[in-house]
Amino acid sequence: MDESIINSSDYTIPARSFILPDLVSHCSFSLSYHVDGDEIAQRSVDWLNSRCPDLNPKQRHALRGLQAGELTAYCYHTATPERLRVVSDFMNYLFHLDNISDGMMTRETDLLADVVMNALWYSEKYMPTKVPGKEQADEELNPGKLARDFWARCIPGCGHGAQGRFKESLELFFEAVNIQTRAREEGVIPDLESYIDVRRDTSGCKPCWALIEYALDIDLPDFVVEHPVIQALNQGTNDLVTWSNDIFSYNVEQSRGDTHNMIVILMQYHNLSLQGAVDYVGELCKQTIDTFSTNKAELPSWGPEIDEMVARYVQGLQDWIVGSLHWSFQTQRYFGTEGLEVKKHRLVKLLPLVT
Repeated sequence: MDESIINSSDYTIPARSFILPDLVSHCSFSLSYHVDGDEIAQRSVDWLNSRCPDLNPKQRHALRGLQAGELTAYCYHTATPERLRVVSDFMNYLFHLDNISDGMMTRETDLLADVVMNALWYSEKYMPTKVPGKEQADEELNPGKLARDFWARCIPGCGHGAQGRFKESLELFFEAVNIQTRAREEGVIPDLESYIDVRRDTSGCKPCWALIEYALDIDLPDFVVEHPVIQALNQGTNDLVTWSNDIFSYNVEQSRGDTHNMIVILMQYHNLSLQGAVDYVGELCKQTIDTFSTNKAELPSWGPEIDEMVARYVQGLQDWIVGSLHWSFQTQRYFGTEGLEVKKHRLVKLLPLVT
């Protein structure tokens, strides 16, 4: 291997490969997997596959290779099988939303958001709005049907606080997707600060944090959720999952010309080479893991009952950090069938541009 190709100080020779930061070794958190994870993951992917008649054979193959249910089994490994299934269905659905919104125009993302949120606010039956400019079809669109199916099973065991946090954060997800879509239409690459602000919502992590409460059968009081240390732990976990994902997904995204990625921004505005940008994001990820441990040690006490809930919730965030890192090499979404090999040698060869 020609070392000059991946030398972070080389700005003249276009890099055709890069080395991943060793985030797995840096993360010392214990990795666990749900005892029923594989079985539930299979049932969950069958659920989405059977309810999406418009998927083509390539998309159905990608759905199997995604292994969203396996990600759920890592991150919610103490949930009951029934609750794990509900969360797994949402995880598959969330990736589905991400996929179908990628090629949409701004008006279409608005429509998608309205359809999904309608299902969450009116969970018992479809009630299409007739507000001028927001009219919905008499027949509910498929993304709404999927959301209604999942949410109707979630509500009975989900506390009112967690329900509110889930719906609010999913609305933020759609607002951020809309901003991303508009930037793509206009050919705009945002600056780093603007990107991070939007990316914390396009990641879809925040509704997943609300589902930690559902999975554990807890409902955190608002004054706990709003505490600065809890907020910092939530944001730190989001940043780690999101920024590491920017590293892992960069190769596939660059091959299709997608610029919604921190590495692209660092190369565009900060004159970093590809390897330099990857290293920079990798260091941010390592610092975020370290800061999470620091913040965890600074949790205040609210009394035995609340402290027990908080400890379980924070453990859920920690499981997301380590679980997502390992899963990123298991799924075929980023490295195809070579994920375990890439995990060992960390060398990524750039894919050709898709024309």
